[in-house]
Amino acid sequence: MAKRRGRYNQEPTPKLTADQSKRELRFLLTFLRPFKVRFSLALLLMIISSAVSVAFPALIGQLVDVVLPGSASLFNIGGFTFTLGEFAVAMGALLLVQSVTRYFTSINLATISENVLAQLRSRLFERLTRLPMRFFAERRVGELSSRLTNDLTLIQDTLSFAVLEFIRQTVVLIGGVIFIAGMNFQLTGFVLLSVPPLVLIAVVFGRWIRRYSTQTQDAHARANTIVEESLQAIASVKSFGHERYEGARYRGAVDEGVRLGIIGAKLRSAFVSFIIFALFAGICAVIWKGGQLVESGEISLGALVSFLMYAMFIGGAMGSFADLVGRIQRTLGASVRIRELLNETPENLPEEEPQDVPQLRSVKLDDVTFAYPNNKSRPALMNISMDIKPGDRIAVVGSSGAGKSTLANLLQRFYDPDSGRISFDGQDIAELDLATVRHNVGIVPQDIVLFGGTIEENIRYGRLDASHEDVNRAAQLANADEFIASLEKGMQTVVGERGQKLSGGQRQRIAIARAILKNPPILILDEATSSLDAHSEHLIQEAMKRLMEDRTTIVIAHRLSTIRLCNRIYVFDKGRIVEEGTHEELLAREGVYAYLCELQFGMGDGIEG
Repeated sequence: MAKRRGRYNQEPTPKLTADQSKRELRFLLTFLRPFKVRFSLALLLMIISSAVSVAFPALIGQLVDVVLPGSASLFNIGGFTFTLGEFAVAMGALLLVQSVTRYFTSINLATISENVLAQLRSRLFERLTRLPMRFFAERRVGELSSRLTNDLTLIQDTLSFAVLEFIRQTVVLIGGVIFIAGMNFQLTGFVLLSVPPLVLIAVVFGRWIRRYSTQTQDAHARANTIVEESLQAIASVKSFGHERYEGARYRGAVDEGVRLGIIGAKLRSAFVSFIIFALFAGICAVIWKGGQLVESGEISLGALVSFLMYAMFIGGAMGSFADLVGRIQRTLGASVRIRELLNETPENLPEEEPQDVPQLRSVKLDDVTFAYPNNKSRPALMNISMDIKPGDRIAVVGSSGAGKSTLANLLQRFYDPDSGRISFDGQDIAELDLATVRHNVGIVPQDIVLFGGTIEENIRYGRLDASHEDVNRAAQLANADEFIASLEKGMQTVVGERGQKLSGGQRQRIAIARAILKNPPILILDEATSSLDAHSEHLIQEAMKRLMEDRTTIVIAHRLSTIRLCNRIYVFDKGRIVEEGTHEELLAREGVYAYLCELQFGMGDGIEG
């Protein structure tokens, strides 16, 4: 199991060995295979554009030599002679070639990177939705969201810029070294000996800058997390009067980001100042040495100009490698995290919606024991046995933490039992197709979560191919049509994030309508009417009665009025079934059930569940 991180800690970029880097690079290149022709074309155009760039200093040197007083009026390039006008036309043509090749390279790279990013996003999101519940129990949503945004954006940036820029700078470096080596060996040695120490210093500075840049980004991410969590729980913040506390917490994260940002800015300023100093110092040194060679007649002034330009090209190329390699390394680190998610074992779901799904009606648990993966030492259910016949209405009651919600999770096969057997119509749940189980089991949860779309979209989530008439009919049966009709946009009303624009009773009725539309033969009903007003409770009770008709129903009970609709009651306590029977039988025993009833009578007529 992955090590748990602190509340706001961001996952650091992994440090990779050479073999790991090669493996991650191969993984990323697999996404380029569908675009190998376009990528090869972009690579070819990049090489052409870079080669043209490398030729310019030599041509500028020729121009200087020709325009000097007393010099030859013709250019001699590769054994061919050109007039000044012809040379200007050739230079213009080369500039046009460079511009056109650069444009089409950018277009190809943009097309490739956008498509690759879309592939990765879709593949990663589809994999996330297919992962089992135990996976989500061990990870924060913010971390997974970061994978779909930050990590993939980093990969896109590298594929669209860093890789081919690395190739371009390599061409410039190699071409520049070849040109200056052919001009003058003394100056070449002078440049090649002076550049590496400068690059080494630049690499050290680059590492410091990247370290503080990463820490600054992490501080900003922590501040953003505080904003997100505080606003999502704004009612709790106000209820407890913690506005100042949250403000101070946010200021602390922001101040940390400012502190780190200033340190990073100081390092960047020092680095830029050093580069400017080193660059001009190097130019002065080359001019000094080259001037001596020009004075002695060993090289021409034009050759010295060309040499200076090539020296700057080489220095720029070598200086850019540190940043480019750092970018690629961070991308490969992000690739590790992406591939970890893609390598997670998904649930065994069919690729297409199954047809003619068999109807399951009965449920049986034989000596089922289960503990959550992160708490194996404390089983949530122990030795549970239940035999639920087709059409039965059974209630499950008990105090908080007794195992009722765990039972609902197992029946939907969010988890598999550690021991024992769960079967539907005599078939082991492990042998049934997972889509068949989920199709046959429906749930109306206590904590209603709606999507941020319209009311109609939320109801249709129960059956995506339902017609408008089917949706309206489900709303009527759920007693939701009255309040929907009172809304200005009716079914097209946007419910807001998690349905916050609707009241609790309205959200509950939307959830019941969704379950009615799904029409599952086995229903898990975690009713939550105890906090509703009398009118809303009455409407929901009526809707639940309709929903329970002709179904096998398991009610995680909160209200005595609902329990009385059930023909058998199971009382859970600390993961075990401690009592079983009808309402009257259990009251007569004066056991746990009777005690729970007695506790609730002072607050209403319900049973805490």
